[in-house]
Amino acid sequence: MLELEVVPERSLGCEQWEFILGMHFSQSVAIIQSQVGIIRGVQVLYSDTVFVLNFRGLSFYFPIDSKFQPGYAHGLGSLRFSNGASPLVAKTAIYVGNNVATGTAGGGEEHSPKTSPPPLPLVCYHNNLYLDKAEVIRDKVRTRGLKLHLFTEGGSATRVLLEPKKHRFTKEVWFGDSCEDVLSALGAPSRVFFKAEDKMRIHSPHAHKRDKTRRSDFFYNYFTLGLDVLFDAKTQWVKKFVLHTNYPGHYNFNMYHRCEFTLNLPPETIGASDSGKLIDVSPSPVTITAYTKWDRVSEQLKASARPVVLNRASSTNTTNPFGCTFCYGVRDVIVEVMANQHIASVTLYETA
Repeated sequence: MLELEVVPERSLGCEQWEFILGMHFSQSVAIIQSQVGIIRGVQVLYSDTVFVLNFRGLSFYFPIDSKFQPGYAHGLGSLRFSNGASPLVAKTAIYVGNNVATGTAGGGEEHSPKTSPPPLPLVCYHNNLYLDKAEVIRDKVRTRGLKLHLFTEGGSATRVLLEPKKHRFTKEVWFGDSCEDVLSALGAPSRVFFKAEDKMRIHSPHAHKRDKTRRSDFFYNYFTLGLDVLFDAKTQWVKKFVLHTNYPGHYNFNMYHRCEFTLNLPPETIGASDSGKLIDVSPSPVTITAYTKWDRVSEQLKASARPVVLNRASSTNTTNPFGCTFCYGVRDVIVEVMANQHIASVTLYETA
């Protein structure tokens, strides 16, 4: 049996490990995996609406038979039980704010907690780089790069171990940046991934010819930023950015942290004069974030009518329990959409 210490408004754990409020899900999973001989059963529950309850404070729940509830007017001591026994705690909640109950937003259509999630605790930084938010930099017609608001553990050079604190800074990465430019801005990636041969090349009239250079495009994977950077094999310049939302029910769930991005795209120009020329009505841009539902913005953007169906599977396990996703093209952006209309990823590429 596990014996754990409960710290109200902070954590649940023991001398070897602890779950801390604000800890990322992947860190919690790593703790559970390290305790495989002790923690023998784990259930992870989620719904397609991705409803999250954030905790702080402390509450205890006692199972009380309904026939005793009317007498519960002056606290737990006023309850009376036929056998004289006292109720036992059935559930404990550590939560954020003063009320563990949830409320509704948007006229009751969407459920959301009354409390806000705590920030990632400093003890969970582990000297990694994290993303606060990402702004997609665009001119009138195309994407140019990303402005990343980052944070990590910092402090004075002599007292960093005694007084660690959150250090914030901003970096920009652009299409055409070299590997050295990206490394200078973001540091070493979590992993370098080399792309396999493009399967679509089999339709090329020159598919029988072997590539003499045997070069391959490659990714810098930044898992704690929710970001991939793709470099061209020949020039080694940035040619794509991939932003991940890390929603449950996606094939890559728990591989990346969520990329809190903001992408503003101009909607299709509407209206025409008698002469046939388009009228410039300066419509408001359509804003896409990690929380945008695709069905709410697709009509404004006039995305590709027929999406590309993407069904991921590994070489060892060809089944994908989460099903396929759908990729829509909008200008110089590819939006990967899940069956529940949540956006799984956004790919930004440089047009010719």
